[in-house]
Amino acid sequence: MLRFLIEKEFKQIIRHPFIPKLIFVFPCMVMLVFPWAATFEIKDVNLSIVDSDHSTYSTRLAQKIVSSGYFRLTDVSDTYSEALQSIERHASDLVLTIGQGFERDLVREGSAKLMIAANSVNGTKSGMGSSYLSAIIRDFSDDLRREQGQMQGTGVIPVIHIAPQYRFNPHLDYKVYMAPALMVILLTLLCGFLPALSIVGEKEAGTIEQMNVTPVSKFRFILAKLIPCWLIGFVALSLSFGLAALIYNLFPAGSLLAIYCFASIFVLVVSGFGLVVSNYSATMQQAMFVMMFFLILFICKSRPIVTIF
Repeated sequence: MLRFLIEKEFKQIIRHPFIPKLIFVFPCMVMLVFPWAATFEIKDVNLSIVDSDHSTYSTRLAQKIVSSGYFRLTDVSDTYSEALQSIERHASDLVLTIGQGFERDLVREGSAKLMIAANSVNGTKSGMGSSYLSAIIRDFSDDLRREQGQMQGTGVIPVIHIAPQYRFNPHLDYKVYMAPALMVILLTLLCGFLPALSIVGEKEAGTIEQMNVTPVSKFRFILAKLIPCWLIGFVALSLSFGLAALIYNLFPAGSLLAIYCFASIFVLVVSGFGLVVSNYSATMQQAMFVMMFFLILFICKSRPIVTIF
């Protein structure tokens, strides 16, 4: 009896005009598009520079900032008030002010002052842009100290440098961080929505009444709904692993068997929760809204373990 129920479920999935496309196209779109779009990196920060020194060092600093790839030089102003006008026009996000005597103070006293003004209307962009700019200035300062030490014939000035090594993502490419996290989100969405629309879909079609008059037990009926979604979850996970290896050169560092064992439990729980939502929903629209509400909470509270890669 269970075999025929599972066969019925697979036939309904195959005959559906949208679900077969969703099973294969959705994982491909998530793994190929989302890692490039979902990122917390901020680039093309509009920068206005007030260069009152017009020296070699100030020019080198401006070139170093622009060549980093995070900033886009909008204008070079003569005064700070002119740079503020560019912020008022929303043409600049940050203003870097290089005062007079910048090169002289660096050569004679070994230190100089700079001012960074950020437009805090976009707090995230201004905060990250200021951090990037501060890091570039520190790196520029280290370069000058090494050059001064070599010119004086004393070798490199002793400076303690911290060189972090990132084992999982050596180049800090944010797509590598997002790919494993998107796999978890993909399984949650795919294996949560399909069961949520299963029983309520039969309610709207009227086939649930036909199932009620058959000698099929509730356990077999629920199990027949879970097994196809369980297998679909494995197909989506395997497809995601293949795309991660092919596109991003990401391979699991641990055991694939352990990953699939934990994924089987995760898919079973999410699919079971989707069936509970479907059982208490009267329409497909209601099931979708309820499931979306809980899935957003699950995604916001989840902490994907990316160290398995």
